Amino acid sequence: MNPRSQPRLQWLLFLMLFLVSLFLHFHTSYGDVGTAALYSPPYLHTACYGSDASQFPSSNLFAAAGDRIWNNGAVCGRRYLVRCITSTSTPDSCNQNQTILIKIVDYMGRPPFAHSTYNTTMVLSNTAFGIIANSSTASSYINIEFEQ
Repeated sequence: MNPRSQPRLQWLLFLMLFLVSLFLHFHTSYGDVGTAALYSPPYLHTACYGSDASQFPSSNLFAAAGDRIWNNGAVCGRRYLVRCITSTSTPDSCNQNQTILIKIVDYMGRPPFAHSTYNTTMVLSNTAFGIIANSSTASSYINIEFEQ
């Protein structure tokens, strides 16, 4: 090996490692992107657990799943980390740096959801929506990032 090429090879290796670590460090997206709507009472009878009130977490952080994640009911009981993300059309819609853990307890493809939340990823309980969405937002829809 040429003695002059060894420092170049070391420099190239250092540069590659630096770029990889930089990418891993500054990667901000942690899950899927979708939309969420507001899920108002009454919450019972649900598609996942019927009239069993014990299905709701004591924190009241729960949601109904949209068609995108429903998977024929396989999503029932799953928990997701959810956070609001801002968009140019609704720049003040989010409470920044708020991430919540929700439980899926219902399906929004049935009444009363079917028409009012068409094409939404999930419908968050009043409590969940209120934590991550700015209360002054005029919209009952927000953009979200979520991860199981």
